Amino acid sequence: MNFLDFSSYDTETWTTFFQENWLVLVIALVVLLIVIRVVKTMVKWALAAVIIIGVVLYSGYSLDDVKEIGTKVVDTVKQEAVSLMIGEAENAEYKTNADGTFTIKTTNVELTGKAGDNEVKVSVKGTPSITLQVDETIRTFIEQAKQKG
Repeated sequence: MNFLDFSSYDTETWTTFFQENWLVLVIALVVLLIVIRVVKTMVKWALAAVIIIGVVLYSGYSLDDVKEIGTKVVDTVKQEAVSLMIGEAENAEYKTNADGTFTIKTTNVELTGKAGDNEVKVSVKGTPSITLQVDETIRTFIEQAKQKG
């Protein structure tokens, strides 16, 4: 029953799984509710269990596959963000905010962080921000933007 161990999945994995399989899940829920209302006795609970197990086992993707796909997408976005930062460093505008954070904007990238933190939030081309660990490339980008700003 190792396939029923969901403890290692994060909210992003679950969200992706539900977004990709929402129609099947809604249909299964409707069928489940009909079975529970119409069928009496223990048979309904057996049918309910079969439907739930069917939904869990359904799909060409397992939750591990969804998690792996999500990880690949995040890695690709991180690589694109770093590439854009390097390419647009000369156009970066550094701004210190009232709350102690800073914002660096270029044509395609917006980076927000707090001085001394190990993480920054990066938005690429207006997409929702992702959190990146500050590495040497990002640190250099921040320093270059500070010198320009």
